[in-house]
Amino acid sequence: MIDLVLGGNKSGKSDFALELLSRTPQPWTFVATGKSKDLTFREQIMAHRQSRNQDIAVVEITTDLISVLGDLAAKGGGILVDSLDFWLFSLYQCFPNMQDRSKITTACLDYLACWSAAPLILVSTEMSLGPLAFDAEVRAFSRELGQLNREIARLGTRVYLVIAGLAQQLK
Repeated sequence: MIDLVLGGNKSGKSDFALELLSRTPQPWTFVATGKSKDLTFREQIMAHRQSRNQDIAVVEITTDLISVLGDLAAKGGGILVDSLDFWLFSLYQCFPNMQDRSKITTACLDYLACWSAAPLILVSTEMSLGPLAFDAEVRAFSRELGQLNREIARLGTRVYLVIAGLAQQLK
């Protein structure tokens, strides 16, 4: 089972995803993809850590999502990946060539298409809710993330959109 939780920045999507995780069997694992590059984001990450249930194991990754999911699937329990947009940011940093990123995202989608292991909750930012970016690089990222979100929504069992802390099930 794969659940996808979409929403804008600070929409409450992570809180809702944690609620979904609490409904899955233990052990629980939180796969963190965000890396702090500035003090404000570092503080935000620390606040998230302090507010999270201490029963949730945390695994921090950069680009190795498939291998980490493979390791966690064998353990059972619920898995929460927060968030796909930061995973894609990491791919941008490590693989500037779009073809290289595309191979990795395609491999991830292929892996998820066969997912039958532990309950998996994926969180991602829904980019289409904001204005079109002025910068070509940001527009390219928005297109890639939008495509990734669409593909995962197609594969997912349930898809939610969270706005202003309110979750609406779309699928």
